[in-house]
Amino acid sequence: MKVYADNAATTKTSEAAVQAMMPYFSTIYGNPSSLHSDGQRAKEALESARASVAKHLGCTPREIYFTSGGTEADNMAIRSAAFFGARKNKRHIISTAFEHHAVLHTLAKLEKEGFEVTLLDVGETGTVSAQQVKDAIRPDTALVTVMFANNEIGSILPIREIGKVCKEAGVVFHTDAVQAAGHLPINVVEDNIDMLSLSGHKFHGPRGVGAMYIRKGLPPVNIMEGGAQERGKRPGTENLPGIMGMAKALDEACAHMDENIRKVTALRDKLIAGISEIPHCVLNGDPVNRLPGNVSFCFEGIEGESLLLLLDSKGISASSGSACTSGSLDPSHVLLAIGRPHEIAHGSLRLSLCEENTEEEMDHIIVSVKEVVQYLRNISPVWRDLTTGKRQFITKE
Repeated sequence: MKVYADNAATTKTSEAAVQAMMPYFSTIYGNPSSLHSDGQRAKEALESARASVAKHLGCTPREIYFTSGGTEADNMAIRSAAFFGARKNKRHIISTAFEHHAVLHTLAKLEKEGFEVTLLDVGETGTVSAQQVKDAIRPDTALVTVMFANNEIGSILPIREIGKVCKEAGVVFHTDAVQAAGHLPINVVEDNIDMLSLSGHKFHGPRGVGAMYIRKGLPPVNIMEGGAQERGKRPGTENLPGIMGMAKALDEACAHMDENIRKVTALRDKLIAGISEIPHCVLNGDPVNRLPGNVSFCFEGIEGESLLLLLDSKGISASSGSACTSGSLDPSHVLLAIGRPHEIAHGSLRLSLCEENTEEEMDHIIVSVKEVVQYLRNISPVWRDLTTGKRQFITKE
């Protein structure tokens, strides 16, 4: 049986999204910036997609800027807020210790440019409270950037409450919603969000296309220079086929969101219950307030890389964390942020589901994970030391 359980890394592009893209490769292929009729047909399509994305976020079309993905949108939003802040002599930024590297690396670069960054502790369940944010805000705070839901451990953060605190303090609030868009309800007005990033390939759209919402009154700062596309703020000829595919995928995801949440949550809970039967393993992230499709565990006494390779041999595609850092030998910064020791963090597994997964696939995953973990422990000198008492267990039986 072949099981794809790495949807947090990328999803299969839906058939509807593919069909929505096709005319813009060969029929409506004009440049949206051209004045002739072919270009204007493309321009009309581009603006219809912008309106569609805006509708699902609860904002106006002019507040949507298309990008190459979530990473670019994160960079653009954070740098824009930093620029606004610096003009008012505000150079303090608040974030969390387990953000995506698109956020953390941007903040690290800003630190080198004279900004001060406060990374809030996320605790064992992987969340921060609105009170933590409120306590960290200072008169010189320019930006709070907190992800909507964590990409590795699935914890959903109290975005609306955090946004309210920021609004009351007059601080710009950005959220990386790459894992949430298309999977959780979002309304930027009700959620008190000033800036938001999303990426099409996380909800069955194509790769290489994303969007940034930025509230009216906060014009984005260019991170690239070039032409006048995206109202002069994001140069480069628009990826019209990708944008049309993303807009269609978001339409589909939002239209079926309630039923998808119910189905995927049931599959997730079945998987968590089955894997939890393995001795000396621990669930990562909030056990209840988590993304519908996220399952994240650490297993004591094994290495995650071997676990992934053996699961792959059984037809299961999974990951140990973010696909963006899969080549790294260091343990996940997310797992370290929630207090997992290095030796436990190395034995991690992330399974991320979608509405196309089935109960039969969950049964196969549960059996396979149990078999592989047992096999790896049987050949592990670390596990032998643990079971003979030479080392002390960190996790519970």
